[in-house]
Formats: sequence, C-alpha cells, structure tokens
Amino acid sequence: MENIVLIGMPGAGKSTVGVVLAKVLGMNFIDSDILIQRQEGMLLKDIIEKKGLKGYLDIENQVNRDISVENTVIATGGSVIYCPEAMEHFRNIARIVYIKLSYNTIRKRLGNIKQRGVVLREGQTLLDLYCERCPLYEKYAHIIIDAEGLSVEELMDKIVKELAGK
Repeated sequence: MENIVLIGMPGAGKSTVGVVLAKVLGMNFIDSDILIQRQEGMLLKDIIEKKGLKGYLDIENQVNRDISVENTVIATGGSVIYCPEAMEHFRNIARIVYIKLSYNTIRKRLGNIKQRGVVLREGQTLLDLYCERCPLYEKYAHIIIDAEGLSVEELMDKIVKELAGK
C-alpha cells in the first residue's frame, strides 16, 4: 500500500489518529514534527524562537521533502502546507488526507499554542491562521475528512473507508 499523509490544523488529531490508523492498516508511522526535533536537537517552539518562522519553515520543508518511505502513515505539522517542495513530494508518494475541524473545536483543543510550537506571525491570531490555512489544506488534499464530533476510532474508520473508496 502507498503512504498516507495526514494534514490539518494543530489539534486536529493527526498524530493521535495516525498511530491508530497505522496499527489497523499494518503500516509504519512517522510524526514529521518529531523528525524535525530530532534533526535539530530541540523542541519546535525553541527552533521557532531561535531561527525565526522562515528558518523553521525552511527546516520543515527540508525534513518533509526528504522523507523517503513506503507503507507509512505520516502525521505532519500544521504548517507543512507552507512548504511547497514538501507538499509536492507528498502528492507524489502518498494519498493526502485533510482532517477538517471547525475553528471552535481547534481553539478548545489547543490551549497554549506557543507551547505547541504553532507557527504564528507577529500579531496573527489563531482565527487568522485558521482562515489562512484551511484553503491550503483543501488545495493539497486528495481526501477531506470532516472530523467534527468524531472519536479517534470513528475518525480512523472514516479515513479507512474513504481510502478504500467506499
């Protein structure tokens, strides 16, 4: 089976559902945020603080672009859609699944977004970010899954059905 790439806002459940999806489908699992942290030897928020948003996105683009795997579920960071080379690479090696949630659900789930290493420009609000990113997620996705109100199991089932074309 080909790879599956999960995209969506921070807090959408990409890493959580990705692990379960990989188990159920007998696939490997990678969290690209963890690859970035491992390569750089620091947390995402510290990379952003030290190298700035542009520096962080350059690293995120390089790490995701260089992922070379088969039969793997890849959970990405929410800002990967700002990395055209990485997204083009993913479109070539995987089915891209956008886990879509409402702004209110994302806001409730996130809590302290700075601690999570969310890429926000100076003066940008979470709502600004949500409105900016959603069209990009839709642009790159092969499959869009409305995850509103779904448990991890229900979301995983819905993704499996969509991937199977049912």
